[in-house]
Amino acid sequence: MNKVIHLTVISNFATVGRLDLVRDTVSPLYLPTDVYDEIIVGQLAGYAFYDDIERHIAPFAPDGWLHLVAMTEDEIQLFAELPAHLHRGERACLSIARQRRWGFLSDDRAARQKALAWDIPLSGTLGVLLLAIQDGRLTIGAGNTLLREMIVSGNYRSPTHDLALLLPSS
Repeated sequence: MNKVIHLTVISNFATVGRLDLVRDTVSPLYLPTDVYDEIIVGQLAGYAFYDDIERHIAPFAPDGWLHLVAMTEDEIQLFAELPAHLHRGERACLSIARQRRWGFLSDDRAARQKALAWDIPLSGTLGVLLLAIQDGRLTIGAGNTLLREMIVSGNYRSPTHDLALLLPSS
């Protein structure tokens, strides 16, 4: 299933230098132009973890795995109807996901609540980490280390500090 990705998830994995986990775990992924604009603002504000993000984005990079996508006219209409307390990137992701019946990756509480109300398939940073563990890309220990690094960076407020608590018991 195609998915749109919000800045929150990109930021968490970029902060710890592990965008590869997102790429390898939940592709194909689409990056709304409004979210890309937020990345540019972050670069200009000095967030160094965004410095080489273009090498992951198609069409800027021929092998980019984040596919830049613009909203259609219907999606723009839906975008305009969403509440202003949602940021532009969140509204763009929600509009695209709903209209195209795609999944949505975000850690923003308000955006996630709207996605759930609209029955949009949803995941976020914890979901990506858990899938990476279940697929054997990470051990629980390595996943918890990454989670701690995201939290310590001040970039992520996680509801848990131990991914083992979220894994299905065997």
